[in-house]
Amino acid sequence: MDSSRKKESIEKISAAGLIVTLGIVYGDIGTSPLYVMRAIVAGANEINATFITGALSCIFWTLTLQTTLKYIIFALRADNNGEGGIFALFALIRKRAKWAFVFAMIGGCTLMADSIITPAITIISAVEGLLIENPRIPVVPITIMIITVLFAIQKFGTRSIGKSFGPIMLIWFAMLGTFGLNQVIRYPAIFGAINPIHAFQFLESYPKGFLLLGAIFLCTTGADALYSDLGHCGRSNIRATWIFVKTCLIFNYFGQGSWILLNLDNVNEWTNPFFVIMPTWFLIPGIVVATVAAIIASQAMITSSFTLISEAISLNFWPKVKINYPTNIKGQMYISTINWILYVCCVFIVLFFQKSSNMEAAYGLTINITMLMTTILLGTYLFYKHVPKYLLGIFLALYLSIEGSFLVANLNKFTHGGYITFLIGAILFIIMYVWFNGRRIKNSFIEFLKIEDYIGIINALSKDENIPKYATNLVFLTKANKETDIESKIIYSILNKQPKRADTYWMLHIDILDEPHILEYKVKHFIQGRLIKVDFKIGFKVQPRLNLFFRQVLEEMSRNNEIDLQSHYDSLRQFHIQSDFRFVVIDRIQNYDFDFPPKEQFIMDLYAILKRFGISDVRSLGLDTSNVTVETVPLYIDKETPVLLTRRDH
Repeated sequence: MDSSRKKESIEKISAAGLIVTLGIVYGDIGTSPLYVMRAIVAGANEINATFITGALSCIFWTLTLQTTLKYIIFALRADNNGEGGIFALFALIRKRAKWAFVFAMIGGCTLMADSIITPAITIISAVEGLLIENPRIPVVPITIMIITVLFAIQKFGTRSIGKSFGPIMLIWFAMLGTFGLNQVIRYPAIFGAINPIHAFQFLESYPKGFLLLGAIFLCTTGADALYSDLGHCGRSNIRATWIFVKTCLIFNYFGQGSWILLNLDNVNEWTNPFFVIMPTWFLIPGIVVATVAAIIASQAMITSSFTLISEAISLNFWPKVKINYPTNIKGQMYISTINWILYVCCVFIVLFFQKSSNMEAAYGLTINITMLMTTILLGTYLFYKHVPKYLLGIFLALYLSIEGSFLVANLNKFTHGGYITFLIGAILFIIMYVWFNGRRIKNSFIEFLKIEDYIGIINALSKDENIPKYATNLVFLTKANKETDIESKIIYSILNKQPKRADTYWMLHIDILDEPHILEYKVKHFIQGRLIKVDFKIGFKVQPRLNLFFRQVLEEMSRNNEIDLQSHYDSLRQFHIQSDFRFVVIDRIQNYDFDFPPKEQFIMDLYAILKRFGISDVRSLGLDTSNVTVETVPLYIDKETPVLLTRRDH
């Protein structure tokens, strides 16, 4: 499907599309009512009508300005051929804003950290509802058991249970809205909180008002998912469902606020108004539905982390890892190493914090940083789209000040747990930064030559029967972006390292494009049937399965009579045996006769360590290891050797 048809298909609104969107997009932000009002109440010096009304006003306008205006109105328009998310946004601007990779990395790392904290805080918040019935319920063991099962089933895919996500989330939001509305009816004056004056009074009148922005910010966690899941659901479906979702969220938050104001004598820092607004007879079913919704929110974040790492690999931000496709659902993947790293970190978070209230500072900080990075990248995108400067200035001033204020408030709790996810994000950033710059340093040592200068030599070598035939078809992977270029090390491998005679020399080049789903190729014959270059044009969301792609190219070229795929040996040809192929992969390693500057040497040392934990180019490209030769070459540019020795024979 080409990009225009894809965009058209995901823009269509349908009942099925709306239900699917509810299941995919809103798990994180939809489970925020589990802990937001409790966090606000726990941080209050005094609970009264002015305080609660001001807090609700802040929630309403945070959802309006952050989620509705920034993401629903602005960010969803910055689509990359129908795809969204921080890496898709970066891909739109990376050619003109090369410096932006740092902000994309930071945002990607904090989004990954969010994938760790979301299962922990949402599931334990839901399970904690059981404490109302029995204060001795072992919340932590139950939470860890649920998390363990959740991560264990990832390798099987979520095709069967995924179909139920939408209807379950529809029930969840209907439950939020119904129970919230039931309380609002008893205290309709609560709607006065929509007036933004109450939000300003809340921030000005209370010593802790500004610092409580950290708790209020939790109501918009998951807003980035609206943008990241653009490619799965489409702009129109997301915008349409958000009207319903926001209405239910507002009713629930205002309903919790109404109950608090009607029961001021019964409210303390341990009160979770989310559960107490439920009818007593519905408490257990409500906890079950909340737990399932929390699992769905966690599943969405786990799935998004797999997608994020896949995109990071394509953008050279992450070491190559094995990616499995457990079902035939488009885009569903499973990365074992990432899955179990997330699991270990989630269990650690639960064991370390013990209670959801202890996780709130860590949770808000990572999302806050992600949103700040998105604002910077989005502002850069709008700049290159030639948006009027005064509008761009208003956009940046508004959201940098809002998110900057939230960041200051969240940093206030840095020592209370925020440092944990900050540390996780920092480790992830170091990995991305080292991998990206390590590859950049390695690539700076690649020297390119003109293929046409060697056409005559390669043609003569191919016909020289004095040299044993190395392979009928000899395939090299080239990094030359220009159609006319070839690496000097490939020429050295063919002519010098061991003269390699072959009937056909293939040069395969993979070009990762800024568009997400492009999958095209182009063939160039430098010597008809003897020296051929194939350029693959692949979108950054496409897994580069080179072996499969190359096979398709060979079959199409054979049907067009451009090549002969049958064996060139008479004894085998008569039995219609397929021709043999051999791949040569050149691995560039550091030559320790060459010294890098200290900073680059440090990066290259870490790069070498990271490379051991990833998989090789051979495995990542899906090549058959039985017909691949890996040649190592030193990292240096060919030049005249300096005189180091003096000859003295006399």
